[in-house]
Amino acid sequence: MRTYLVVIDDSPESALGLRFAARRAARTGGGVIILAIIPPQDFVAFGGVQATIEAECREHAEELVAAASDAVVQEGVTPQTMIKSGKPAEVVREVIGASDEIAALVLATAASGAPGPLVAHFTGQDAGTLPCPVMLVPGGIDTARLDALS
Repeated sequence: MRTYLVVIDDSPESALGLRFAARRAARTGGGVIILAIIPPQDFVAFGGVQATIEAECREHAEELVAAASDAVVQEGVTPQTMIKSGKPAEVVREVIGASDEIAALVLATAASGAPGPLVAHFTGQDAGTLPCPVMLVPGGIDTARLDALS
């Protein structure tokens, strides 16, 4: 099955990437993998504080995944969900490397300014090294135009 991998976070462009992937999957009989990444935290000398920070990050990632999953289900697709910890580019590589079903990595650029770290990474220094295409959704696109394209 053709599966689209979408990395989600709190950014508005993340929702655009998710919407595009969900609509493409629904129209092509494919699937969606929703990935939330918990970046490495700065070390805090007090173990209890460190554990609380990590638990809060995990809880927030679970909330993001739940909301994203609901949005994909509304398009008629039941997504797979993942929450992973680590450096984002490395985590994305690991997830793609572990599945032959991933047909594309779907990312969205910021509406203005720098495109975002994953977009910069996979279209810059690591461009051309993934075993699947990278689809970029412009962060400034309106949803009506996005829906027409997907």
